[in-house]
Amino acid sequence: MKSIAFFDFDGTITTKDTLLEFIKFTKGNAAFLTGFLLHSPYLIAYKLNVISNQTAKEKVMQHFFSNTPVEQFQKWGDAFATDILPGLIRPKAIAELKKLQAVGTTIVIVSASFGNWIQQWAAANNFQLIATVPEVRNGNVTGRIAGKNCHGHEKVRRIQEAFALPQYEQVFAYGDTSGDKPMLALATEAHYKPFRN
Repeated sequence: MKSIAFFDFDGTITTKDTLLEFIKFTKGNAAFLTGFLLHSPYLIAYKLNVISNQTAKEKVMQHFFSNTPVEQFQKWGDAFATDILPGLIRPKAIAELKKLQAVGTTIVIVSASFGNWIQQWAAANNFQLIATVPEVRNGNVTGRIAGKNCHGHEKVRRIQEAFALPQYEQVFAYGDTSGDKPMLALATEAHYKPFRN
């Protein structure tokens, strides 16, 4: 039976939001706290649905990473994947991933986070990856997003663009927030917050 499984990353596979952890890793805790205090109005506006997830994320990313050479941004991503990410993975999540993989299920990580700090881990585990992509101009990360943030209905659009779902007899989906619900609705078997203790 041909099967495919779509996993949200932050909060579903990991115990923490990896964007926040990536900022701490690259900039330090003091700069992280200062940056978020400065941008708290945008974060509050997002929580109140005044601005979009994408706008809030871009404001934060521009503060911390605007004009960063893309090679440096990727080096940080690879270092984060090696040094920090293993400690954030939920044991129950990796067990489920490996169980599905063992019976031939195609595994796809679908994340609103930037793929730069997920791709090394995904490749090492033979998982496919759909993620948010940073905008790059003249070799530098701008802090903006190329296209749309991979969140909510954009996850569905990106999945349907990459995979012909009617070809799969089983479609699994795993998520933990309202932003994952459109993706969960695609599944023949959906799991919401499945790996919480």
